[in-house]
Amino acid sequence: MSTLNWDDLRLFLAVARSGRLAAAGRGLGLDHSTIARRLSGLEAAVGSRLFDRGPRGVQLTDAGQGLLDHAERIEGEIAAAAEKLGGGDARVRGAVRLATPEAFGTYLVAPSAERLHRAHPELRLELAPESQRVSLANRDADIAVFLHQPTSGPIVARHLTDYRLGLYASHAYLERHGPIRRDELARHPFAWYIDARIDIPELRFLSEVSADATPVFRSTSINAQHAAVAGGLGLGILHLFAAERDPALVRVLPEAVEITRSYWLGFHADHQRLPRVRAVVDFLGALVAENRALF
Repeated sequence: MSTLNWDDLRLFLAVARSGRLAAAGRGLGLDHSTIARRLSGLEAAVGSRLFDRGPRGVQLTDAGQGLLDHAERIEGEIAAAAEKLGGGDARVRGAVRLATPEAFGTYLVAPSAERLHRAHPELRLELAPESQRVSLANRDADIAVFLHQPTSGPIVARHLTDYRLGLYASHAYLERHGPIRRDELARHPFAWYIDARIDIPELRFLSEVSADATPVFRSTSINAQHAAVAGGLGLGILHLFAAERDPALVRVLPEAVEITRSYWLGFHADHQRLPRVRAVVDFLGALVAENRALF
């Protein structure tokens, strides 16, 4: 193997993260042909093909995945050294992919994205607010908010906050049907998830509210459930930090119905020294602290 240099590794990281040569080139100020030529040179230096190229972009090979682990550690060490010595380039820049549960990303992160951009104009946040399993070990994201404590792999994890869910209906629904009784929940229509599409155990809590609940509207999206309830469909179990801000909604049976879950923050141990990762981690911590009363 020939000697590797940081400029080639930096280019390799840009391609691995963007998935496309042209996008990586725009970020680095290089044209497509230069990116392709230097990648070919890097592959020759390591003696292995690093990417599989296809019409939809590039994907890491097994060799590329192995180099990615080393390159990210080197990137973190260079950033840490630059910050400690007060020289080099330790600016907060580049892309960070953040995976969150849908409600957290939609109602908390997205509305505050402008503030993060204002603080770090060269940082690009890629938000994936989806209620599905995320693997940091498989590089699904750089940072993830989980509904459980991550315990596998070289992950740095910490508890972000507990949050509450309650039972809600719209003003219009309550005007039509009157007060909601705890022993009559089975006669009211519910908005709920598609059971077969729930792959996170912490989301299976309908039976904790009513064993006989009748969902007449199902969606993989908690935002869609929220909208259906606000539109007068019936009852739904919604996040307090979102529902309490919606003037169309009324919380019902607050003394009898309340679900508590937790948010955990996790990111790969190799990334903890990267300025862009630290900037997003700090942003999330401040966001949770500011909204503590809503949780």
